[in-house]
Amino acid sequence: MTPKKWWIYQGPGTADERNRKLAEQRPPWRDFTPAHLSDYEYAPPPDTDTPSWRETERRGRGYVPDTEEKDAVNTALYLRRPLLVTGKPGIGKSTLAYSIAADLELGPVLHWPITSRTVLRDGLYQYDAIGRLHDANLRQLQEAPGTGGGSIEPYLRLGPLGTALLPHSRPRVLLVDELDKGDIDLPGDLLTVFEEGSFDIPELARVARHERSVRIGTHDDAQERAWVHDGRVRCRSFPVVILTSNGERDFPPPFLRRCIRLHMEPPGKEKLTQIVRQRLGLESDDGFGDLVEAFVERRKEGDLATDQLLNAVQLRMRGAWSAADEREKFLETVLQRLTGPTSV
Repeated sequence: MTPKKWWIYQGPGTADERNRKLAEQRPPWRDFTPAHLSDYEYAPPPDTDTPSWRETERRGRGYVPDTEEKDAVNTALYLRRPLLVTGKPGIGKSTLAYSIAADLELGPVLHWPITSRTVLRDGLYQYDAIGRLHDANLRQLQEAPGTGGGSIEPYLRLGPLGTALLPHSRPRVLLVDELDKGDIDLPGDLLTVFEEGSFDIPELARVARHERSVRIGTHDDAQERAWVHDGRVRCRSFPVVILTSNGERDFPPPFLRRCIRLHMEPPGKEKLTQIVRQRLGLESDDGFGDLVEAFVERRKEGDLATDQLLNAVQLRMRGAWSAADEREKFLETVLQRLTGPTSV
């Protein structure tokens, strides 16, 4: 399919050309450029010679987005809004974030998995207060009176959301995974940060009179430190935010109003064939077409995840379960339904 001219993700041109286009298409109400640019130099670009970037590329390059997905992603990019992706487990919601990062060469995905105990601060930063107190006590024992001190820098580290909000020259991709598992207040707390494009670190704000600028670790690397001024982290390029939900609960209208929403349906036969060929590097569907048919048929009675089909094809390619009388047992073993009637 020919890319649409307005697309940035999966659009025409090189990644550099499309990123320049994105930077030029900034809505005035989503402009996070600070008043004093000298105070907010760009954060260091993410390292692309790392296992995390190679994993991002591996997962992202194997993804097969359809037109509806490309339209939704590009709408979110243009408007600098989070993309809320809903759908059943195992259909590729999270992998979409890796596809965006790989296609636009935006560095490793910043992954923030949500649990029932997650609060906003977990995503913003971590402060090791106990470690600092312990080290301070050691210094008091080892140093002469009046010579104590010690910077707060080593005890602070930005989380995935905090790292995404650093003043990067290109936006980072932030994956907030399974948001519906989180506390009921988390969407509203996120909304405030997404609207402002910034947040304060109280521990740094309190020492700003003595240490106006400090360098702290990031989610990418505790040793790769970024400057924070006056205790505030503020973005320059709003991050590409992908929020996933399995539909376990609804979100409040004010939150939904500020998101671009995409509901992903389970892929059909044609798309499944494309996914298998692209992920496993196959030239045709010879040798696995019957497995796609079996996958689609079994999915009618209960949910299946796409990676289960990939597992089945991989086993077929390696000659496993090759006896004629093993076919049904093979399907029951590898394509066990996630919901619906239990296979026997």
